Amino acid sequence: MSEAADKIRIDKWLWQARFFKTRSLSAKQVSAGHVRLNSNKIQKPAQLVTPGDVLTFPQGRQVRVVRIDAIGVRRGPAPEAQALYFNMSEKREDVPRNPRFEGKGRPGKKERRELDLSRQRDVF
Repeated sequence: MSEAADKIRIDKWLWQARFFKTRSLSAKQVSAGHVRLNSNKIQKPAQLVTPGDVLTFPQGRQVRVVRIDAIGVRRGPAPEAQALYFNMSEKREDVPRNPRFEGKGRPGKKERRELDLSRQRDVF
């Protein structure tokens, strides 16, 4: 009986640990082959995981590497979910996106309207 309690489906664990908003989203990531379990690519959401396993998967603009420390019993609040894993990802400083300069680059919709209106006034 304790063996069954020490294993959980990977899609359910990713959802309980709050890496994905819904369980179906976590299952889609696994089915698409974007998740690695102990450096082996897996494609079945029913794959069982245990404490000590290492997961590698993309989340947003970064690649997450986490070690499973515990199996959860529910999808609880964030502090409870963070106790389920140890984050092994490198800490990267946030690189800001390219700044948007006024008057440079391609104009937006509002700026195009203003430009068109100013051209019409010059013609008449």
